[in-house]
Amino acid sequence: MSSKLYVGNLPYSVNDDSLRHNFSEYGAVASAKVMTDRDSGRSKGFGFVEMSSEAEAQAAINGLNGQSVDGRQIVVNISRPKEGGGGGYRSNGPRY
Repeated sequence: MSSKLYVGNLPYSVNDDSLRHNFSEYGAVASAKVMTDRDSGRSKGFGFVEMSSEAEAQAAINGLNGQSVDGRQIVVNISRPKEGGGGGYRSNGPRY
């Protein structure tokens, strides 16, 4: 199990500091980041939190998954690694 958590369905009002504050009730937060649109700077409605231990991560999942934050029911689970492949230009050499 990992100590990095995915947090989804976040209200757009949530920022890094408020995300950290919500999770600090369950242990030491190593990092908290709300993902934002590169151009507008607006929240994408999800983020990632890394807790100091797997036990704290599990406590945060148990305590926060399905809870209401500013009227939205958030989703908290273990972050899965980003799938490789997809997109981008790849050259396998000349094609004849």
